[in-house]
Amino acid sequence: MASPTPIKIDFVSDVVCPWCAVGLKSLEQALAKLGDDVAVELHFQPFELNPQMAPEGEDILEHIAHKYGSSPAQIEQNREAIRERGAALGFTFNMDKRNRIVNTFDAHRLLHWAALEGSQAELKQALLAAYFTDGRDVSSRDVLVDVAASVGLDATEARRVLDEDRYAQDVRAQEQFYQSQGIRAVPSVIINDRYLVQGGQPPEVFEQTLRQVAAEG
Repeated sequence: MASPTPIKIDFVSDVVCPWCAVGLKSLEQALAKLGDDVAVELHFQPFELNPQMAPEGEDILEHIAHKYGSSPAQIEQNREAIRERGAALGFTFNMDKRNRIVNTFDAHRLLHWAALEGSQAELKQALLAAYFTDGRDVSSRDVLVDVAASVGLDATEARRVLDEDRYAQDVRAQEQFYQSQGIRAVPSVIINDRYLVQGGQPPEVFEQTLRQVAAEG
């Protein structure tokens, strides 16, 4: 029996990006179909949709209208499309619970720490659910500590990471690296540092690309 093909995946995303939640679910389903054919090393890399966002955040409808020039009808149509895509993949978007867009730098610092602790994927999934499903404020340090604890990370240490501004330089360096590589939109999924899949693609797209990479492996 052939040994699994090692594949490295860098998932560049933000925790307040709905298409990132869709893309991650699609990737997970694709990986489940590949099963033991591949041995995946998955890293979540930071990207801030709104790096200048004030600590208090901004009303989400006002923000989208201002940033993209969308009308209320267009916003509603887009939200429904995202909700349906999420539902089809097993992810719940409760759009009525999410009324603010927030600063995510602390969340990315915590994810950096979680990677060192071996729980990055679990924290990433929990943060996406906290924001999109439960409507929680993922810029709040109390919320971040609570979510970290919910996936088995040490709450006291999580609080220290946040309060001491740990990993700020690391996160900034990673953000700048991916921007220098031309990443301007997320999710951007980079496979083996060579292949790029962008956007909330369906599972079939990820599966096809991963099978191609594995065949070349």
